[in-house]
Amino acid sequence: MQLPAVPGAVGLSLAAFPVSYALNCGAALAHPVAIAMMGVLVLLILFCMAYLLGEWSQSQDPLFYVFTVFSFTSVIDLIISLEEDGYISGFMEFYLKEGEPYLRTAYGIMICYWDGIVHYVLYLAMIMAITQRKNYRTLGLYWLGSLMMSIVVFLPGNMLGKYSSEIRPSFLLNVPYILIPIWAGMRLFSQPKSLPCCTAEKVVAEQQRSLYQRPLDLGLILFLMVAATFTFFRGLVVLDCPSDSCFNYIYQYEPYLRDPVAYPKVQMLVYMFYVLPFFCLGIYGLLRPGCTWLPDWALVFAGAIAQLQGRLTPAWGSALFLCAGLPMDVGGDRPRDTMIWNHSLPLFTPGNCSLLKAQQEFALKVTIPPSPWSSTQPLFGDVARSH
Repeated sequence: MQLPAVPGAVGLSLAAFPVSYALNCGAALAHPVAIAMMGVLVLLILFCMAYLLGEWSQSQDPLFYVFTVFSFTSVIDLIISLEEDGYISGFMEFYLKEGEPYLRTAYGIMICYWDGIVHYVLYLAMIMAITQRKNYRTLGLYWLGSLMMSIVVFLPGNMLGKYSSEIRPSFLLNVPYILIPIWAGMRLFSQPKSLPCCTAEKVVAEQQRSLYQRPLDLGLILFLMVAATFTFFRGLVVLDCPSDSCFNYIYQYEPYLRDPVAYPKVQMLVYMFYVLPFFCLGIYGLLRPGCTWLPDWALVFAGAIAQLQGRLTPAWGSALFLCAGLPMDVGGDRPRDTMIWNHSLPLFTPGNCSLLKAQQEFALKVTIPPSPWSSTQPLFGDVARSH
């Protein structure tokens, strides 16, 4: 009997509500080691159920099982964030007390919201694509960037900040979020690209156009230059640069960068050492059309930038800092909120605009099918030369 995969995955993920409620009622889960062991047991049961669901739905893609299990954990994260905001109660209190107490921070709540909403939608969309035998490479790379960047900031922030003394055995439950996405990323990059097929003449004509004939490229270059400059400046701020501009900025515009939890500092350093080089490579790719690596990495970094910026915008972040009662609150100050919006948009916009650009025009500029009049190999690289 063939069972519909998407309804089955939704049903399995929604089982997080009764499972978490039942575990919260168990008095035996008052010890951190018991909580960690129960977490491992739940993950093993989930993979077994995902395997059965895959067999019933006749799915052949191993990533189907990964997305099914992760959809369950996304609902768990959504439960955590809703419980911390007071919308529900009696589900994950035991885990927040003795498992991962740093999830009570503003950053922890925001990362749970992101995983419980954005990642959950991506999981269901990719499960649907797998069952319909459709290409989900684009969604997968976007998800990969979003998930990996959340882990890159979240785990070091836990170990370096004021919650470093609160690390319990349940911290090891994050290890699958490191190993599995690496394996999933290798599979996603190995999947064939769904690029449009264009004539060689059109590709050569596109690549020979000057920058002034490509106003969208020119606008994106300007965006990336602004974003790169500001990213470098914020990195200097968290590195305690002694200049007056850095001192005034951190006290007047982004005081949460001084928060004793290390997440904001780690995030700015991730921007400086990982996202900033991508901005520079993106500028190079726009100046030299035809870079075959740019579409894929634009997708990955677009997901990463969206995930990173989604946690520091005032519309979300201010309310969460208020809920957490942090001294670095950014709410209630409209000029400051406006300034942070103005600072966040230049970082959020280029990566996601580059995503759209990559999917539409970069594909055109790197795809050269065999031509009956051409005796040479397809032209890839930085710039294709005319015959």
